Amino acid sequence: MIQFLLNQELRSEHVLDPNLTVLNYLREHLGKPGTKEGCASGDCGACTVVVGELQTDNTGREHIRYRSLNSCLTFVSSLHGKQLISVEDLKHQGELHSVQKAMVECHGSQCGFCTPGFVMSLFALQKNSDHADSHKAHEALAGNLCRCTGYRPILAAAEQVCCAKQPDQFDAREAETIARLKAIAPTDTGELNSGDKRCLVPLTVADLADLYDAYPQARLLAGGTDLALEVTQFHRTLPVMIYVGNVAEMKRIERFDDRLEIGAATALSDCYDALEAEYPDFGELLQRFASLQIRNQGTLGGNIGNASPIGDSPPLLIALGAQIVLCKGETRRTLALEDYFIDYRVTARQESEFIEKIIVPRASAEQLFRAYKVSKRLDDDISAVCAAFNLRIENGVIADARVAFGGMAATPKRAKSCEAALLGAQWSNATVERACAALAEDFTPLSDFRASKEYRLLSAQNLLRKYFIELQTPHIETRVTAYV
Repeated sequence: MIQFLLNQELRSEHVLDPNLTVLNYLREHLGKPGTKEGCASGDCGACTVVVGELQTDNTGREHIRYRSLNSCLTFVSSLHGKQLISVEDLKHQGELHSVQKAMVECHGSQCGFCTPGFVMSLFALQKNSDHADSHKAHEALAGNLCRCTGYRPILAAAEQVCCAKQPDQFDAREAETIARLKAIAPTDTGELNSGDKRCLVPLTVADLADLYDAYPQARLLAGGTDLALEVTQFHRTLPVMIYVGNVAEMKRIERFDDRLEIGAATALSDCYDALEAEYPDFGELLQRFASLQIRNQGTLGGNIGNASPIGDSPPLLIALGAQIVLCKGETRRTLALEDYFIDYRVTARQESEFIEKIIVPRASAEQLFRAYKVSKRLDDDISAVCAAFNLRIENGVIADARVAFGGMAATPKRAKSCEAALLGAQWSNATVERACAALAEDFTPLSDFRASKEYRLLSAQNLLRKYFIELQTPHIETRVTAYV
């Protein structure tokens, strides 16, 4: 059984298809059609809902954190112990919510199909911001697409609801909602079962390890932003899933003198502060990682575990010398991240083994780390090329070099020939040109709809030149904002 709040209504689900998305649950099972399906792949934001989770801040105060999510990529089992809010829940006692009023008053809707998604993104923005500037508004709405109005009136609505924030029924009932969420907080492994399909929801690493050992064929479900596409786009059935999002041990970020340890189930949006504080370029790239809805849902471990050659975080982590801790039963092993990737979607992970945490070395003053993402648009897009450079230069000589790329091979990969051309050489334009030539030895990229092989290789070489120019003249630095 799983339990969650549908706004304030307690829902207990015993027999339900675990492959059911929240989008279809709302529309087909509950008769709530306000949430729309636009793409079924997490790109358009028409299906945006908000999920509330009970959290405790550094002062010990309990509060509800609201996150916007793509309901088309969210399986119902991931709602266990949480609160689900859809657009139908905003109107209260016959009055529109302030975000709905703002969309009306600022003329932010025409055909109205995308409007519920915008409203829910604005609702989450209002809940999480005492004052939202234009940057926060753009970030909150970057995952919502509109074909009718253009975005100026929608951004005007964002400014109105966040600059003149009004208390609402959710504020008035916060204490009650906290009490209800505490009452349904999971205490043991949950399960959603439809007979031939099941999803198990463990609470501890030990339980997860036992379940995965018992069901080695199970698919691990974290954010689901990649796995759910098998259901929504390829119409496959997932007979057994194990949802890791309720394993608190795997959602921690721990700071040590020499490293960060990030639980594999930590949402990308929760990784931002820790990684940005150490490596500003990593933080900037995370803000360009898909959309806020995806970052609220997708996890750092999932972005590694799916072994995509165009995942944004692996090249950066490889360049930083990150490691992963793999768990199988009671056994753990630590592996350099670069050794995890074997071939296209093939990894060093053994049967029933899962990523428990990611170990990231803390920054040092000697490191010169930069990251760049080339994509067809700034927001909500996948890399054609992603590059990360991490050099240490002593007295004008390159003492250490780690260079990694995504989008250039079947796996995220270090550029060993390029590194060899840099190591021990003077930090000069001539050295950089030799290293650029060496990139042709490291990679034979493919052509696809994102970029041709010639474009990818030239882009990789130009990003190394860009890195050199920025270090020589830091006042012109643009970091990860490269796009075509």
